[in-house]
Formats: sequence, C-alpha cells, structure tokens
Amino acid sequence: MNRGEKANQSGSDGGNAYSRIIEAIFLANFRAGMERVDFARLDIEKFAASLKIALPKNLGDLIYSFRYRQDLPAAISRAAPMGKSWVIRPVGRAKYAFVASSIAEILPNPNLARTSVPDATPGIIEMYRLGDEQALLARVRYNRLIDIFTGVTCYALQSHLRATVKGMGQVETDELYVGLDKRGAHFVFLVQAKRGNDRINVVQIEQDIAMCAAKFPDLICIPIAACAMEDRLVAMFAFEADRNSGECGVSVTAEKHYRFVPPDQISPEDLQSYARNRWDA
Repeated sequence: MNRGEKANQSGSDGGNAYSRIIEAIFLANFRAGMERVDFARLDIEKFAASLKIALPKNLGDLIYSFRYRQDLPAAISRAAPMGKSWVIRPVGRAKYAFVASSIAEILPNPNLARTSVPDATPGIIEMYRLGDEQALLARVRYNRLIDIFTGVTCYALQSHLRATVKGMGQVETDELYVGLDKRGAHFVFLVQAKRGNDRINVVQIEQDIAMCAAKFPDLICIPIAACAMEDRLVAMFAFEADRNSGECGVSVTAEKHYRFVPPDQISPEDLQSYARNRWDA
C-alpha cells in the first residue's frame, strides 16, 4: 500500500466519506452491550452504495485510516464500554471486527529522557532520503538502533514481510530483523515504523506477535515500534503479549528515546551520565 496516496475521503467526523461508511457499518451490526462487532470488506461496498458515496479505490485504506490515522466517528466511540476503545482487528480473509480494548494506541511519553546517538547515516542517504517510513527505517538500520535498544546483535533480514496468519488473514510488517545475544539465544524482531500523523496501533503489534508464532516458533519474539517524534528524534518501543488480560492484547515492556546528533555534539558530561547507567539495563 502506498501510504503517500491516502484517499482524500478521510477527514473530520462531520461528513467525510470514510467516516460515514464506517459509522453505517458499525451501527447496522451493533447492539447494546456488545464488545465485538463483526463485518466484512464487502460491507464497505454495500454501504458506500447505499449512501451513494463513490467507492474508495483501495478498500483496505478505509480500515488503515481508522487504525492508524484518524479517530473513529463519535457515534462509534460513544458505544464503547467504560474505560475501553474500539480497535479494528482482522479475523480472517477480508473479515474484520470492532473489538473493545483497554488499550488502542501507543503514544511516546513526552517526559522520557533522551539519549544522544552519534549519527552514522551515510551522507548520500541523507541527501536523497524521503520523508516516509522507509527513511526512518534506513536511519534505524544504519545506526544499528535495534541493537542499541535491545542489547542484541541484530541483522536486517527482510523488508515488507507479508504472511497469511490463521484467523487473521494477510498481515505485513515493515522490517524483520534476526538477532543473537551473549547466551547464544536467537531472536526475531518485527519492526513497525511510524511518522507524521500515523499512530502505533495495538492491532499491528498483535499481528506481529501472531506472525512470529506462525513463522518463527523457535525464536524469541520481540515486536518493536519506531516512532519519529521529530526529524532526528525517535521513540523506540518493545512489546510482549499481555497474557494477564482477559482479552488478546499487548503490553509495553520498554520505551527509550534516541536523538541522532553529529559525533562532536556528544559532550563529556553526556558520556559520564551514560556511564553511570548499568550496561545491561
């Protein structure tokens, strides 16, 4: 999916096409007290026709938009149980469900300390990089930020890995790393990159966990999200499956913020501060 070509149909709650379609789908299937509302991709076509709205060129973009870019219409949000929000989960090929979740999206903590990293991005990459997720992933890769964040020696294996997962349908992750730690244990890191208006959504992390279980059952799975807070400031998150909740969900196990700076901008005071931290923390 070309994320630079998101449809002009998304916008405010008031009358935009995406909001009208998703609201009609939800209200047609919702009954008071429900915490799961199922629907199919064909419903997008059905309700677009009934509302006399031009069908989106990419039906999947409507789902993507409400997962990662814009809020659900107020009529849907108000129907969520107290303390929960709706997420849109895949439940099979071209099948979805609104599910009430205690956590819907993950945002960087603005009060977290920032660690300076000497920027190792090649100059020619800086000259020609584009302002998208791939540019963020390139900076993460050249600076070995997955290694730094996890403490594991990592190798980028594949970009845009797609797989079909039972009960979910097709899922995709932005980049896949494999790694090795000092014990000899093998890891797999599925990395999602977000920048601009895109948000880290719990559903995408759940999909990564499911993909790990299906494709790499013998490796230690750690889903990662890299979120560009500013051009040279990245929030890194690590997750695990939340096995203590009554619902399928995830927990944040680590969050750190890294600022890429020229090497001469890291002061002796910075180095002394970093040295006081435990090396394996």
